[in-house]
Amino acid sequence: MSGAGGGHVEGMTEISTRARPGPVSEAGVRHEPRARFEQFFAANREAVLGYLLRRTANRHDAADLLADTFLVAWRRLDDVPPGDQTRPWLYGVARRALANHRRGEGRRHALADRLRSELTEQLEPQPMADNSPAAIAFRALSEQDQELLSLVAWEELDTAQIATALGITRNAVRIRLHRARKRFARSLTAARPRTVLREEASHEDA
Repeated sequence: MSGAGGGHVEGMTEISTRARPGPVSEAGVRHEPRARFEQFFAANREAVLGYLLRRTANRHDAADLLADTFLVAWRRLDDVPPGDQTRPWLYGVARRALANHRRGEGRRHALADRLRSELTEQLEPQPMADNSPAAIAFRALSEQDQELLSLVAWEELDTAQIATALGITRNAVRIRLHRARKRFARSLTAARPRTVLREEASHEDA
C-alpha cells in the first residue's frame, strides 16, 4: 500500500513539476510587441517610403502617408504577417492610404473648382490689371513676402495675429516684415523707371 501510494505521489510530483511554468517577466511581455514593431519598421521603412515617393507629388505627402501606413501596422500588429510577407502587407496598407489620399485630393479639387465657378458668376468683372509701379513691385516679390505684406495691408493684422496665422513667433514676424518691406522698396525703385519709359513710349505712339 505504502509503496503504491509512494509511487503515485512520486509520479504526481514529477508531473506537477514538469507542468509548472517558469517565471515570466512582465517587462518582457510588455515590450515584445514594441520590439517587433521597431524591428520591421527599421527593416521596411525605406522600401515603403520609396514606394510612396514614386506615387506622390512631393516628399511631404509621402512622409505623411508613411506615418499613416505604420500607424495602421501598429494598430493591427497581430495581423502583420512575419518574414517575407511583412513588406508586401505594408505595401498593401500604403496603397490603401494612397488611394484615400487621392480621393481626398479629388474631392478638394472638385470643391475648389465649384467654388471658383460660383464666385466667377457672382462677382463683378474685375478691372484691368494694375500696372502701377506699386503693383508691379508687389508682383515681383516672392509669395512669402506677398503673403506677409498682404496680411498687414489687406487683412490689417497686427504682429501677434500674423504670428498666429503663419504659425511663427512674433519676433520672426517682425524680422520677416522688416526684410519684406525693404525688398518691396527696392522693387518699387526698380519698377518706376520701367513705368516712366512705358508711359513715354505710349505718348510718342499717340
